Amino acid sequence: MEINGLTWGLTIALIVGLLAFDYFAHVRKAHTPTIREAAVWSAIYIGAALVFGLVFFAFGDTQHAVEYYTGYILEKALSVDNLFVFLVIMASFKVPRDYQQKVLLFGITFALISRTVFILLGAAIINAWSDVFYIFGIFLLLVAGSQLKGELAGDEAEDEADNIMVRLAKRFLPASENYDGDRLFSMVDGKKVMTPMLLVMVAIGATDILFAFDSIPAIFGVTQEAYIVFSATAFSLMGLRQLYFLIDGLLDRLVYLAYGLSAILGFIGVKLILHALHENNLPFINGGENVPVAEIPTTVSLLVVVGVLALTVVVSLYSPKGKALIALQNAEKFAHRYSKLPADAPAEERRRAEEKMDEWTERAENVDQKWKDELLDHKDTFSSIIRSAHEARLQDASATDSRGVSQKIVAQDGPDV
Repeated sequence: MEINGLTWGLTIALIVGLLAFDYFAHVRKAHTPTIREAAVWSAIYIGAALVFGLVFFAFGDTQHAVEYYTGYILEKALSVDNLFVFLVIMASFKVPRDYQQKVLLFGITFALISRTVFILLGAAIINAWSDVFYIFGIFLLLVAGSQLKGELAGDEAEDEADNIMVRLAKRFLPASENYDGDRLFSMVDGKKVMTPMLLVMVAIGATDILFAFDSIPAIFGVTQEAYIVFSATAFSLMGLRQLYFLIDGLLDRLVYLAYGLSAILGFIGVKLILHALHENNLPFINGGENVPVAEIPTTVSLLVVVGVLALTVVVSLYSPKGKALIALQNAEKFAHRYSKLPADAPAEERRRAEEKMDEWTERAENVDQKWKDELLDHKDTFSSIIRSAHEARLQDASATDSRGVSQKIVAQDGPDV
C-alpha cells in the first residue's frame, strides 16, 4: 500500500470528522451515558479501528497490517491505563458525573494533538539518527522498572490534580471553587474567574504530555512508519470516552494491569535495543559495525502483547486479590442499591435485592484481612454504607425476615469490611 500525501490527508480528515461528531453529537448536551449507549459506541469505534486495518490487507500489505494491529492493541492498553489517572484527577476535582465525558473528550483531543507532535518529532529524529533506538529502549526499560517498583512497594497513585500546570494557572488567574455548569469561566462578584472545569482540563492536558513520553517510544518499537504510528495511536484514542463509562467500576478490578503493562514496556524496550544493535553506528560498540543479533519479528510482538494482556486480565479477575476486590466492591454496590429502593418497590424486587446484598456482604466478611487492609482506602465509609443498608432493612416494615448475615452485621459495632 502506497503511503502518500493523499493517504495522510484522508486519514486525518477521518479522525477529525470522528472527533467533531463526538463533540456535536455526544457531549454538546451534558449527560451521563447509559451502559447501552457506551457499549454501542465503544463497539462502533473498535469496529472502525479493526476495519481500518483490513484496508492494508486489501492492498496486500500484510506487514503494515500486522504492525498496525500490534500498535493499536499496545496503545489501547496504555490508554486504558491512562483512564486510571483520569479517574483520580476527576475525583480530586469532584467533577459532576454529567460533565465527565466532556472532560474526557478534551483529554482525548489534547492527547491526539500532543502525540501527533511527538510522532513527527520521533520520525524526524529516527531519520536523522537511527541510534536513537538505544535511548528509546533504555527509557522504556527504566519506565517499566519504575512502574514495577512502585507496584511492589505498594505506592498509591499520585494526586495528579496538583501538577505544576494547575499551580501556575491558579497563581496567575483567579479561580472559583464552584462549578458553573460545564463552563470554563464564570462571573463572581463582577469578576471573570476560572471554574474547576478549566482546571481539571489543564490537569488532564499536562498529564497527557507525560503519557506521550512512554507511549510514542513504545509504538516506534513496533513500527518505524510514521503513518502507522499515527493511525494506530489515533484509533486507540477514539472511543476511549465511551469505554470509560462502559468499564467504569471494572477498571480498578484489573489489579495486576500495571504488572502486565510493565512487562510489555520492558519487552518493547528489549526489542528496540536489539534493533539498535542490528543497525548500530556507534563507534564504541562493535567498532561502529552492525551487531549480529536476532531481531524480534512484529508478529511475535503482536502475540506477546495480546498474550500478556489476556493473562493480566485473567489473573486480575481470578486471583485471590482480584476475587477479594470483587467481593468488597459488590458488597458495597448491592448494599447501596438496596438502600435506594423506593418505598413502594415490588416485594419480589425487594427480595432479590436483599438476597444479593446478603450474599455479597457474607463474601466480603470472609475476605482475608490483609486484602481488606490493602484494598480499602476508606474502611469506615465502606463499612457505614453496608451497615446502614442492613439497618434500613430491619426497619423496613415490608421486610419479611431479618435473620442470617443481616442480624450479625447490625449487632456488631460495625462490619469487618
